[in-house]
Amino acid sequence: MRSFILNENEMNELSKKQSTPFMVLSLDKVEENYRFLAKHLPRAKTCYAVKANPHDGILKRLAALGSHFDVASAGEMEMLAAVGVTGDRMIYANPVRDRCGLETAAHLGIRRFTFDDASEIPKLAKFVPGADVLVRIQVHNKKALVDLNTKFGAPFTAALPLLRAAEEAGLHAAGICFHVGSQSLSTAAYEEALLLARRLFDEAEALHMHLTDLDIGGGFPIPDADGLAVNLANMMEAINHQLERLFPDTQVWTEPGRYLCGTAMNLVASVIGTKMRGQTPWYILDEGIYGVFSGILFDHWTYPLHCFGGKGKTVPSIFAGPSCDGIDVLYRDFPAPKLAIGDKVLVTDMGAYTTVSATHFNGFALAPVLVYEEQEALIGHQQENDEEKEASM
Repeated sequence: MRSFILNENEMNELSKKQSTPFMVLSLDKVEENYRFLAKHLPRAKTCYAVKANPHDGILKRLAALGSHFDVASAGEMEMLAAVGVTGDRMIYANPVRDRCGLETAAHLGIRRFTFDDASEIPKLAKFVPGADVLVRIQVHNKKALVDLNTKFGAPFTAALPLLRAAEEAGLHAAGICFHVGSQSLSTAAYEEALLLARRLFDEAEALHMHLTDLDIGGGFPIPDADGLAVNLANMMEAINHQLERLFPDTQVWTEPGRYLCGTAMNLVASVIGTKMRGQTPWYILDEGIYGVFSGILFDHWTYPLHCFGGKGKTVPSIFAGPSCDGIDVLYRDFPAPKLAIGDKVLVTDMGAYTTVSATHFNGFALAPVLVYEEQEALIGHQQENDEEKEASM
């Protein structure tokens, strides 16, 4: 799986028109990821998890491709509505909802919901009577970066009683959903969850409750700073095979977030300060952990750092952000050349859980987002350079 990565010339050209720090988003890369998923996992329709990156360019591009969307709040629903996405293309996949979310869902015509506890049934029955509901079951996966099953998911034995109670309240018991956890590196986790879901479908049928929908959540991995330890195409195809075998007549959905946008965005930042602390060089960047590097804390992620400039051999160095908080340290023992104030650095694979959780702490502005495909002059110049290089070879 390739990532979108600016080259040094592109980074420098963009820096002439936009002061750092700034983000660069490739919508073509988002589309490429979407089409890759559709090719290797054709049994599942895509519901993009808006929480990962709600940039309106991403929402518009995916909507044009036919994607559906996983929403968690009234705010996310309204973002989609603002770009023309209708409620029939949304699933309210947050198992716990507030009044505002339910009222907005009802207003926009959202009819698909997940839940994992009986306390949600009266709320759903009141605001969206007759809606389709899927019960979320608890599954286990020790190979996921982020465990989502401590907080979410009903026990296996509670799933069918919950669906029965939902039907008795006037809702439509549509199916089962699960999420194996974020950045999952295990195909086995999906396969085990699918076997559990198949059992529930069969037991429901025996109780004269016909289930039609299965939502397998997200969790598909992207490369981290050390690369990607699994063959993503093989992983998706293995899941698809199990879906064909176990659920040939079921409507299947998947809810990727990180996978679709994570590899599609770069950060360009500048060194604004240097210091030696003991024998270790420190480089202070104009973007930090309270900005788009927030994923270091919230998402347990390390982003690939590229130092194009600098002089001399690389030595273990520390990179930190601009805030007045001692926690704002981004990289330790990173092999870097000697950098000077004003040198640029590039950080890749920053498309997911970065801009969405950035803050204004210490009064720093949010890093703006440039869409790569809208930088026509830059792209045209780069294409000319590439053609000249090919002609000279």
